[in-house]
Amino acid sequence: MTFSLVARSADGHLHGVAVASRFLAAGALVPAAEARVGAVATQAHANLAYRAQALALLRTGVTAADTVAGLVAADPGRDDRQLAVVGAAGAGATWTGPRCHPWAGGQAGDGWAAQGNILSGPQVIDALRDAWLTGVDLPFPQRLLAALTAGDRAGGDRRGRQSAALLVVQRHGGYAGTGDELVDLRVDDHPDPVAELRRLLGLHTMIFGRPDPATLRDLTGPLAVEVAELLAAAGHPVGPAGLDDALAAWSGLENLEERFVPGRIDPIVLDHLRRGAADRSGADETAGPAPATG
Repeated sequence: MTFSLVARSADGHLHGVAVASRFLAAGALVPAAEARVGAVATQAHANLAYRAQALALLRTGVTAADTVAGLVAADPGRDDRQLAVVGAAGAGATWTGPRCHPWAGGQAGDGWAAQGNILSGPQVIDALRDAWLTGVDLPFPQRLLAALTAGDRAGGDRRGRQSAALLVVQRHGGYAGTGDELVDLRVDDHPDPVAELRRLLGLHTMIFGRPDPATLRDLTGPLAVEVAELLAAAGHPVGPAGLDDALAAWSGLENLEERFVPGRIDPIVLDHLRRGAADRSGADETAGPAPATG
């Protein structure tokens, strides 16, 4: 009742899982990943123990193919299960039990594996594969989501749509570098979960993305004056501590602290600051003049 992709970035620094299903909260059951180790998807009659067991095997250097073979061989319920694994190097691997509801199957290649059951047909897996292989210029999370979107558009789960999830791990890639969960987003119950996941990833990228040093602008001259005026209008006037302090305070309240760089400004932060001013101006114009009194 699910289709998914497990994958590794070309440099081996990122691992991830993208999944969609006509099942409540598939993201709570299907994916698992560990930075610099691998990624796992368990589905159909999911065996949740596969997640920790697969990562433990990968951590010791067992290949993805041997990990899949070992887990299913030891599982008496294997005929009703699907499992996909990708490790720190080499090809991914996938298993589809003979009792999985049709259409069911999977494919795997260097650094990826795609699989699904109760699908509209094998074209879903073909679409996952093709979108993954051709998406090399996309950032890793967006590449996973593009593949999931292609599978969804190719027919996806033949019973319909309900949930989707995206999990990406990278060493110290999480919030403020304090964890490895670069992206961990779930849509548990929605009429168009893959589209909603795309919206959430856009918000996540804006809020948690790290600034691109090549695009940062120096806070000097007319730009510094503009930013100071915008901050004052937003209730954060520049005080004795200077522009950086005011911008940092505003950024924290807007959940953009990951994009704050002293002495410079991320264009995404600048655009957000400008949009806030435009929104306030539009609201003032809509409200119109205050009524006369007296």
